[in-house]
Amino acid sequence: MRISYQFKIKPNKEQAEKIDSTLEMLRYQYNYLLAQRFDWYEMNRCAIDRCSLICHLPELKDKPNYYSQKASLTQLKIDRSWYKNIHSQVLQEVPKKVETTFDRWLKGDSNGKKSGRPRFKGVGQYKTFTFPQFKRHHFSRDRITLSKIGDVKVIVHRQIPDGFDIKTVYVTKKADGYYVTLSLDDKTVPVIKTDFNADNIVGIDVGLIDFLLLLIMKEFQHQSFYEKLNVN
Repeated sequence: MRISYQFKIKPNKEQAEKIDSTLEMLRYQYNYLLAQRFDWYEMNRCAIDRCSLICHLPELKDKPNYYSQKASLTQLKIDRSWYKNIHSQVLQEVPKKVETTFDRWLKGDSNGKKSGRPRFKGVGQYKTFTFPQFKRHHFSRDRITLSKIGDVKVIVHRQIPDGFDIKTVYVTKKADGYYVTLSLDDKTVPVIKTDFNADNIVGIDVGLIDFLLLLIMKEFQHQSFYEKLNVN
C-alpha cells in the first residue's frame, strides 16, 4: 500500500540557495535533453509518404532515449563540474522525466491519450526534484537529511504510521516556501485491485420480491380483520 505525506521544511539560507541552485541546474539540463529529442524528431520525420522508384533515403539517426541520455550525464559532470553538487540519482531523474513527457506527446499514455507538445521550462518553472531512494533513518524527529543539501528542519504536523517505509522523497519549491513529499509504502497492507470491466457487471436485486410479498400478506391480514369486524 502506498500513501504520500507532505511536510513543510525550513531550510537555512545556505540550504535554500542549494535547493534553488539544484532546481535551476536541473532546468537547464531538462531543456537541453528535450532539445535533443526535438532535433531528432525534426531531422528524421518526413511529410512525403511516397517517392519514385529510384530515390535516396538518408540513414535515420539513433533516437535519444532514457539510457543514452542518462549515460551522457557522466560527461556532463566532466564538462560542467558544478553538476557534481547534485546527487547522481536526482540528476538521473531528469532524462526519465523528459522521456515520459516526450512519449506522452508522440505515443500517448497507457490509455492512448496524448498530451500537448512539451514546452521548455523558463526560470522558476522547474519546481521539483526527486530522491528515488531514501533511507528511513535519514528522517528523524524534526530533521530530514537531503544528500548534497544537508540536515533540514521539518514541520512535522503528523507522524508517519508504523510499518511504513520511505521509498521516495520529492523536494518542491512553492510560493510560500519549500516542501518535502514522502512516498510511503507498507507491503503488509493488501491492495485491492479495481481492474474490472464495468460492461460485465450484472446486478441482481433479491430484496424487492420479498418486500412485495410482505406488503401483500399484510394487506390480506388487514382486509380479513375488517371483514371480521363487519361480520360481528
